[in-house]
Amino acid sequence: MIHLRLKSSKTGKIRFASHRDIAKVWERSLRVSNIPMIYSQGFSPRPKIAYGLALPTGAESDCEYIDIQIDDSGEGPIIVEEICQSLNMNLPAGMRINGISTMEGKLPSLQQTVTSCVWDITVKEDDTKVDSWLDRMNTENKIVLTRERKGKKVIDDIKPLVHSLSKQNEKIDGRVIVRAELGTQPRSLRPSELLRSIEPHLSEFKLRRRKQIVEEGAQRLDPLEVAGATPMRSLVGAL
Repeated sequence: MIHLRLKSSKTGKIRFASHRDIAKVWERSLRVSNIPMIYSQGFSPRPKIAYGLALPTGAESDCEYIDIQIDDSGEGPIIVEEICQSLNMNLPAGMRINGISTMEGKLPSLQQTVTSCVWDITVKEDDTKVDSWLDRMNTENKIVLTRERKGKKVIDDIKPLVHSLSKQNEKIDGRVIVRAELGTQPRSLRPSELLRSIEPHLSEFKLRRRKQIVEEGAQRLDPLEVAGATPMRSLVGAL
C-alpha cells in the first residue's frame, strides 16, 4: 500500500461546486484514471480517500489536500508521476494537482493536523472603511462573536484565532484585499465570521485560500512537509 497526499488548486467556475460535489469529482477522476485504489470493507466498498478542511462554496484555493491509498500489490511498479499526469487529464477545468508527497506511518488526519489557513478576502467596502475595521480588529483585546454550534447559540472570543490581518497593496477590480491568517483549532474561524465580528462590518466579494499551515514545534509547515512526508519536489514543477 502506498499512501499519497495530493495538493491541488480550485479556480474558475468549479469554485461553485460544494465540498460534497468535489468529493464525487475525486472519486470519479480516480476511477476514470484507472488508479488502483484500496477500498473499504462491507456492503458498499468505497475508495479510501481522506479529505482535508472543507472550502466554502464559491471560494477559490491554491492549496486543497486529500490523502489516498494506492494498492501496489498488482503486477508492475506504481509510478506516481503517471498517476498525477493521468489525474490532471481527467480532473475538470479549474482543478489541478500542484504538489504531492508520499506518507509513511500512521498519521493524524488533515483536519486534525492543519492549525491555520491564510485567506485573501476581497471585500466590497472602500479603503477608509477597511482601514477603520482593521484598526479595531488589531487593537481590541477581545472580540466576541455569537456562533451556532450543534443547534445552539454560543458566544466565543475569536481574537486568539486571528493570527494576522493586513491590507494588500494589490487590488482586484479596484477592490481591497484583506489577507488573514485564521486558526482552525479547536474550531475553525470562517472568513465570513471574521468580517461580521466587529463594526464596521465588511462584506465579502471574493475569497481565495492561499495556504494551509501545520505547526510542528517552532516550525510552520505545508501539509506536504510534515513529519512522515516525503515531498516529490522534482515533480511539483512539472505538474
